[in-house]
Amino acid sequence: MTRLRCAILDDYQNVALRLGDWSVLDDRIEVTVFDKPFASADEAATALKDFEIICAMRERTPFPRAMFEALPKLKLLITSGMRNAAIDFEAAKARGITVCGTAMVGNPTAGLTIGLMLELTRKIGFENARMKAGKPWQVTIGEDIEGKTLGIIGLGKLGSQVAGIARALGMKTIAWSTNLTPEACEKAGVTYATKEELFAQADIITIHLVLSDRSRGLVSRADLARMKPTAYLINTARGPIVDEVALLETLQAGKIAGAGVDTYSHEPLPLDSPLRKLDNVVITPHLGYVTAENYKRIYAEMIEDIGGWLNSAPVRKLN
Repeated sequence: MTRLRCAILDDYQNVALRLGDWSVLDDRIEVTVFDKPFASADEAATALKDFEIICAMRERTPFPRAMFEALPKLKLLITSGMRNAAIDFEAAKARGITVCGTAMVGNPTAGLTIGLMLELTRKIGFENARMKAGKPWQVTIGEDIEGKTLGIIGLGKLGSQVAGIARALGMKTIAWSTNLTPEACEKAGVTYATKEELFAQADIITIHLVLSDRSRGLVSRADLARMKPTAYLINTARGPIVDEVALLETLQAGKIAGAGVDTYSHEPLPLDSPLRKLDNVVITPHLGYVTAENYKRIYAEMIEDIGGWLNSAPVRKLN
């Protein structure tokens, strides 16, 4: 039997084959791992044109209509998670390509959000790096987050979990999103605020929304201008939800105390990005969902998805 070719994309840490038991499919598929991002859509199309199966990690490699048209052999596309804004599902359906997803474990992004908040206010990583470099003892003065106000944009499952952790740390919590109601906030133990009130009152603002046409650019220049000069913005959701040009200019001018950023409109973040040079920004390389527990679940279910499709019984279909 001729084996089908399967591409595992964007395995930056080179762990896909170790964290999933791909051997159960050895007799039916031939796996190739791509551990670096493609430099362009053309490079991706050239590299992937002979594969029948592709396993994509989140939105690291986009699949618009043009990409599907450039992949004549593609029959099955699997994405980690049960939604992916970088896939044109209608274009896949029109070409007879099955798209499946996977579950994801817990809410590891909540932990990262709190970690960024603590780094911004207590400078843990900064002081750790200084000590290991043999620098003089203690140069920063931290801020106590107890009693501060956390503004949460998006009070879904993730936003609610962050709110619970923040309350345990002694913070006041307020929330807003386009469809959020005071009743929903009361049920979650959070105080409702208008968008204007949230940006004006919060000491730390954290974003927990899905990227969509409605949320793109939702945090505007005017919103950033309402923030206290002592306030911080944290974005572990998606880069384009924030006006990134306005945020950069706000940080460069020192109009807010700082920001913690895990997601960007262009990833990987270019080496010449001005964000890399700012002292009032903590940046991480989209770590929100990157945990061993999550990867094990993702790759296990990718293997299940392939097996189901090979047996003409696809599971977790998205289109």
